[in-house]
Amino acid sequence: MKNTIKKQELVFGVHPLIELLKAKKRKLYTLYTTKPEPKAFAQLKKYWPKYPVNIQYVKREALHKLADSTDHQGFVAYAAPLQINTQFFNPEIHKNLVLLDGIQDPRNLGAIIRSAYCTGIDGIILCSKNSAPLTAAAIKASAGLAEHANFYIVPSIKAALELLKQAGYNIYLTTLDNGTNALTVEYKQPLCLVIGNEEKGISKETFGKGTKITLPQKTSDISYNASVAAGIFMFLIMNQK
Repeated sequence: MKNTIKKQELVFGVHPLIELLKAKKRKLYTLYTTKPEPKAFAQLKKYWPKYPVNIQYVKREALHKLADSTDHQGFVAYAAPLQINTQFFNPEIHKNLVLLDGIQDPRNLGAIIRSAYCTGIDGIILCSKNSAPLTAAAIKASAGLAEHANFYIVPSIKAALELLKQAGYNIYLTTLDNGTNALTVEYKQPLCLVIGNEEKGISKETFGKGTKITLPQKTSDISYNASVAAGIFMFLIMNQK
């Protein structure tokens, strides 16, 4: 069952595969599923490509091993790599960005990507250092909407901030406290919203590099989940009149 085609990435779950086929940005090579086929296979067939896809029928336990998860919904596949931008974002075109500063949980990463898609964010900047990578688990957590996103990967948060500065982006730093109420801020484009680590928040390198904004909450001794907070911030920014 070893995959022999070069430059492939794992994808699992119904919605990730549907969105992969809908986006038409990368090729699906092999699909592993069970027999009889899961009911959701009918949904996949609506978007099935004209090019041939190798379908392999295996036991459910084999799918668990392939995905290294039981959350595959009966579908595990190998596809061409997810497309990543090779050039940094253009502030005249990509007016609203999100920079993830140390998000380490793939489920939080996926949830933030999902919210970015739903709110209309133009691009997402990821750091290869101290951050969760774009794995199949993260794509699954995004409900497959990572397939439609524009990504740019930088080696570090310092490199990201320098690129943003050079391009002329207004930077907004999300903090738990000591920031301006996010509801009262007049957001100026082009902009980049920085979302910090689940436990520590934004990194030391980021402080002083932009405008700090905070969500109002009942008490200061507990905070929103990182992906929940990110979704609220993105909604506020993208729906400001």
